[in-house]
Amino acid sequence: DVVFHCAALKHVELSEYNPFEVLKTNVEGTHNVVEACLNNNVKKLIFASSDKAVNPSSTMGASKLLAERIIISSSSYAGSSSFKSACVRFGNVWDTAGSVGKIFKTQVKSGLPITLTSSKMTRFFITIEKALDLFEYALSTMNGGEIFISNMGVLRIDNLAKSFKNYFKSSSEIKIIGSKPGEKLFE
Repeated sequence: DVVFHCAALKHVELSEYNPFEVLKTNVEGTHNVVEACLNNNVKKLIFASSDKAVNPSSTMGASKLLAERIIISSSSYAGSSSFKSACVRFGNVWDTAGSVGKIFKTQVKSGLPITLTSSKMTRFFITIEKALDLFEYALSTMNGGEIFISNMGVLRIDNLAKSFKNYFKSSSEIKIIGSKPGEKLFE
């Protein structure tokens, strides 16, 4: 009855080096999910997008924007079917694999330098619980074609690094390593 489409290639830097895989997974894969929903009389589809889809500067962000467009238009594409689709869009999910929090924690606990892209970089964060709340809200209120966005506070990454250093009473230095391919300072 309901499909939550959360599969994607989400790593910005790796996506820059593998654009064909990102196209196949994030764009064509989303189209395949829509087709499967329509062919199996699914009632609702909710797609997990990213804040990186807004004015994208990366392959991953551009692919998420295209996937959003597929989802938004799929309600019309469904014709007379009762199928409805919508997107949820949020920032970085806190404490997931590859998240900056886990990286900083590992670096601090291992006595390694805390690697920071830029002292000016900011990011939006959301907990897994708040992300799930957004999915539930979208599911219960959607009409089809919407993008639901959570209100997330912005955080300067250098303040986060300093907080980890202070919390763990670490002598780790904060090392600026520069932007990675596809990254932008502000989402």
